[in-house]
Amino acid sequence: MAEYAARYGDYFSRDAEVELSEWYVPPQGLFIVLEREGEIIATGAYKPKDRHTAEIKRIWTHRRLRQQGLAAKVVQELERRAVLAGYSHIYLTTGFRQPEAVKLYLSQGYEAQFDLTRDPEEYSQPPYDGRLRFTKALAVSAYSHSA
Repeated sequence: MAEYAARYGDYFSRDAEVELSEWYVPPQGLFIVLEREGEIIATGAYKPKDRHTAEIKRIWTHRRLRQQGLAAKVVQELERRAVLAGYSHIYLTTGFRQPEAVKLYLSQGYEAQFDLTRDPEEYSQPPYDGRLRFTKALAVSAYSHSA
């Protein structure tokens, strides 16, 4: 959460603890934490957006371990679990100051719902809200129905 604050200040101001307890609770939502030797190295979550769509949130990788595929693994596991929970679509947003996230989501087959040729900073000004939106239809048949 400290990295969000460093990049955006209070541009996005939702209290993280309240967010975790309200949104990421099974069976509709899920929060994944990857640990190595007792240290948190990556996180990710999804929450319900509507009956058919899960919203991915809080994808994060420890600074020392970035560019090693951990975030992609978290996203893939969230997608798998979302299918098992009955979702057929994924929606997510990332901040306008996170080009590495844009690259990650595009590499995972997400479709940008904004103009990739525009300067992302433009999306921080009205009528936009600073969030870059992505969507993906989940290949339900690609996932086993066993946990």
